[in-house]
Amino acid sequence: MAQKIQSGGITIEQQTSEELLLVEAYGDGGFRLMGRRVEGATLVNGEGFYPVTAKTVAELSAQSFERVADATKRPDILLVGTGARMQLLPAAMRQYLEGAGIGFDIMDTGAAARTYNVLLMEGRKVAALLLPVE
Repeated sequence: MAQKIQSGGITIEQQTSEELLLVEAYGDGGFRLMGRRVEGATLVNGEGFYPVTAKTVAELSAQSFERVADATKRPDILLVGTGARMQLLPAAMRQYLEGAGIGFDIMDTGAAARTYNVLLMEGRKVAALLLPVE
């Protein structure tokens, strides 16, 4: 899988259908993506993964979702992993996502990572914003 390292994240170029950007593991405050450890929250889609500065649901902002807000990059569904347990998004974030036309589902980070992997393997246009689990 070819990689392009950009400021603020990594973009991948898929070479074959077997080379999908899956969430391989999560825990201890980070994730394993493409065989490497990524610390903290991340937004992942089939094209790359990008750091998110928020550490908790309360710290999420419109900036956290900017990679999926552009109509040309908008996924069919955005999964929001809220950490060790499912938590509701603040009203302002729900309104922002709805106003931007971004369909989303909220769940704990483990469920979001697994669901993201399944939907990506099905060929769906999916993204996941994953808050870390300690």
